[in-house]
Amino acid sequence: MTKCLESLSAKEYPGRIIIIGRDITGKNEIVIYAITGRSLSSQARKMELRGDAIWVKPTDEETLKKGNTDLLIYPAILFSNGIAVSNGKQTADIKTCLGQSQNPAEVLKLALHEWDYEPDAPIFTPRISGCVLPQRKAALSIIKRASNGSSTRNIFEIPLIPGKGKMISTYEGDDKDPLPAFTGEPIDVEIKENKAYDMAAAVYDALEPASGKKDHRVSVVSVFSSDLSSNEHEIHIINKHERMGSQDG
Repeated sequence: MTKCLESLSAKEYPGRIIIIGRDITGKNEIVIYAITGRSLSSQARKMELRGDAIWVKPTDEETLKKGNTDLLIYPAILFSNGIAVSNGKQTADIKTCLGQSQNPAEVLKLALHEWDYEPDAPIFTPRISGCVLPQRKAALSIIKRASNGSSTRNIFEIPLIPGKGKMISTYEGDDKDPLPAFTGEPIDVEIKENKAYDMAAAVYDALEPASGKKDHRVSVVSVFSSDLSSNEHEIHIINKHERMGSQDG
C-alpha cells in the first residue's frame, strides 16, 4: 500500500473522496471517486456506469428515502471534453463549463460560483469537486461552511506527474459529531497501480475498517484515460453491496 493510502486507511470516516493524478507510465490521467457513509440511507447506494456518466444510485429505494435523496443521488463523474467529478449535483455544471476555458481552476470557478456547502445541518457537508481537461491539466475544489455561515471556497491546481496524485475528502477522518471538515491542501498520493481495477481495489482496501470498527465503505470508481477528448476510458467500479451479495451467495 502506498504512503498516502496508508494515511487514507488511518481515517476512520473520510466521507467522500476524490483523487486526481497520473499513472506511473505517464500515459493515463486518473480520476477516483469513493463513497463512505454512516447512515442507512447513505449506505443504501451504489455507483453504476450509464452512457457518459457514472451515477450514484440507490440499492434500496425505501431505505434511501429515509435520507435527503436530493443529496444522495447524483452524477459523480461526467465525461465530455474532459472529466468532471464531484460529490453532488454540481457535477453537471462542471461538465457544462469544461469547454469554456483551458484553465481547470477557471472551469471550477465558473461552474461552482452559485454553489454552497450542502444544507445537511448540523454537519454542513463540504462540496468537493474536480476536473481534468484534454490539455492534461487538472484542479480540485472544496466549498465548506465558515464560522459565520458563509461559504469558504478553495480551488487547487493539480500538477499531473507520472506516479503522483492529489486527494481531497469531505471530512478530516475522525468519526465524531459534528464531523470535522477537511482542512488544508489536497494530500499527496503515490500511484503505483497502472490499471483501473488495481487502483479501485487499492482504494477500497485502504478504506477497510480497523478490527472491531464499522465498515463505512459504499463504493469506489477508478477511471484511467489516455485520451480525454475521445471519451474512451478504462473504468472499474467496486460496490460493497455487490461484494457482500457474492459472499452471502
